[in-house]
Amino acid sequence: AREKIRAVGGQHRCSGRVEVWLHGSWGTVCDDSWDRQDAQVACRQLGCGPVLSAPGEAAFGEGTGPIWLEQVECQGTEPSLQDCWARPGDSGVCRHK
Repeated sequence: AREKIRAVGGQHRCSGRVEVWLHGSWGTVCDDSWDRQDAQVACRQLGCGPVLSAPGEAAFGEGTGPIWLEQVECQGTEPSLQDCWARPGDSGVCRHK
């Protein structure tokens, strides 16, 4: 099954901080390598149009809870973030900021 994904803190459902549902709770995606290709996949998965921007550094407010994914590396053509390479977010390197 595909993971659930949402955008939080934006002005509409296609804008905001990307969060994914894993292990029974919502968590964030580290911005350590987040770029337009990663955002393109998230926008596609959300059923939104093409990516307009891919800001980091808590542009939509700091997340809370677990950081589920780090160093997401999408090509931009994948159907979901689950299909991209990513490191599990339990390394302790990434922080909400």
